[in-house]
Amino acid sequence: MENTTCCHSSCSIEAVVSIDERGQLVLPKDLREKYGVRAGDKFVVVSIENNSSLCCIAFIKSEQLNDIVMGQIAPVITTLNK
Repeated sequence: MENTTCCHSSCSIEAVVSIDERGQLVLPKDLREKYGVRAGDKFVVVSIENNSSLCCIAFIKSEQLNDIVMGQIAPVITTLNK
């Protein structure tokens, strides 16, 4: 599928997936290989609502969550310690 720019220059449509009757989805093999996703990897699921309706679901590798959180709170902690 051709990448189509959406909300941000680094955001693109990579694939269209379906949810099965058990609530599971399959990440296509080419994307798993491209991003190094392996069986057993853990992800944090983040949902975004717009007017009380689900807009987006984002998956963040759990080991990267610490870096993201620290990047947000480190400046606050530094400011508080001054």
